[in-house]
Amino acid sequence: MSHRAGVLAIAACCVAGSSEPAFPALHAFLARPARPARLWAQGAPAKQKARLFSALDLGLLEAPDREQWQKPNLIMDELRIAEGSVVADLGAGGGWFTIRLARRVGPNGLVYAEDIQPQMIDATRRRAQHERLTNVRTVLGTPSDPRLPRKIDAVLIVDAYHEIEDPIVLLKNVKRSLNPQGRVGVVGFLPGRGGPGPAPEERVAPDTVVNAAEAADLTLQARVAVPPFQFLLVFGAAAPPRPLPSKR
Repeated sequence: MSHRAGVLAIAACCVAGSSEPAFPALHAFLARPARPARLWAQGAPAKQKARLFSALDLGLLEAPDREQWQKPNLIMDELRIAEGSVVADLGAGGGWFTIRLARRVGPNGLVYAEDIQPQMIDATRRRAQHERLTNVRTVLGTPSDPRLPRKIDAVLIVDAYHEIEDPIVLLKNVKRSLNPQGRVGVVGFLPGRGGPGPAPEERVAPDTVVNAAEAADLTLQARVAVPPFQFLLVFGAAAPPRPLPSKR
């Protein structure tokens, strides 16, 4: 995607001011044209050319009611993200979730904010600096490899899975970065037209995500409802423990 004038100005407004930025609310998100994505249709070829969310649209991700419908604390709890955790935010965008992860893990933890667009990396870096968070590291990944370090406790993919060119290849690389008990969380919008987020044809059904993750040797550990609009799938690098044999 070519650089457009004003990208950094929009990114900078993510961190300007003394409080959470005021951006267009949910009705603006619903009214916008269908945005380009890395991979729109679920049945599209895995190697299709990526089409990315524009940094000029970062304001649409900052609706003041996002905290209520996305429920970041619920998502972090389900992934067992706590003080001292080392986590990664894939497709971090402007850093909305990155900042919440950084506050959760605290000064003894670490957050890797990954994106494949330099404009998004700039936006997240500036936002972390504005919030005076020293536990955020930005990572410029590629469409197939997030380039994460090893021994990550949890990797989170929020509202970005449908943009991935080849989910199996990417998830295999994610798995290599996990510690033995590490977890991967994929958050997406439920199929259909409910709520904000991608157009119906862009949304990926939970079972499609599960199939790709299993092909990448990840094991489904939990399906969690994030009402009213979303779902969370939790995967692990290790197979679930086998039940003990019954005593006779």
